[in-house]
Amino acid sequence: MTDRIYLRDANLLSFTATVLSVDDNRIELDQTAFYATSGGQPHDTGHITWESGAASVIDVRSVEGKVLHTLAGLIPEVGTEIHGEIDADRRKNMMRTHTAMHILCGVIWRDWKRVVTGGNMDALSGRMDFEIDQIPEGFAKKIEDLCNIEIKADRPVEVSFMSRESAVFDRDLIRTKTNLVPETVSEIRVVDIVGLDRQADGGTHVSSTNQVGRIEITKTESKGKGFKRVRFVLHDS
Repeated sequence: MTDRIYLRDANLLSFTATVLSVDDNRIELDQTAFYATSGGQPHDTGHITWESGAASVIDVRSVEGKVLHTLAGLIPEVGTEIHGEIDADRRKNMMRTHTAMHILCGVIWRDWKRVVTGGNMDALSGRMDFEIDQIPEGFAKKIEDLCNIEIKADRPVEVSFMSRESAVFDRDLIRTKTNLVPETVSEIRVVDIVGLDRQADGGTHVSSTNQVGRIEITKTESKGKGFKRVRFVLHDS
């Protein structure tokens, strides 16, 4: 299986790897720093080069346990050593956005004890759905202010790993309505915004909340009984 480097080091933007398999315009590598779409976070983009060619990486997906990189351009053969480069701006913006989502989740859990029922994100924007019956007056402004207080607090964002056996006894690690961690995963990756939010998570994050920028809650909406949506965008300051 592909070693997913980004799980340990989200700041690594270049790497070398060997092509394990080729399927049309998709390749599998022995290791990769390209994030594969999962958990509401879209894939990285970038390019790879090798001695006799180059290609753009336009999609990255996990398929039956394999991390498949879809290429535009030449296709390297099995056994080729490649050099990969991540699109740094896209990765940074995804990291900022994903950490913002955890800040939002942490604030609502801390102050309202409401779990997440869904979410999605793009670079510098996202939405999260919560199990909330009624949206109180001034809710959007209040959570925006609370989130920005946490951003300015410059809280460290730490990554660690623990066994699944230990994680299942810690209810706070799973903040979603349904446990989305596959049964096949034996080691749980934990993202901890120190003092605010600690969750099982496989995405990429900045190393401190101050790197997120400023969050703006652009809309709150009802999607049915007990189902409320919060949309946001990020600004540099």
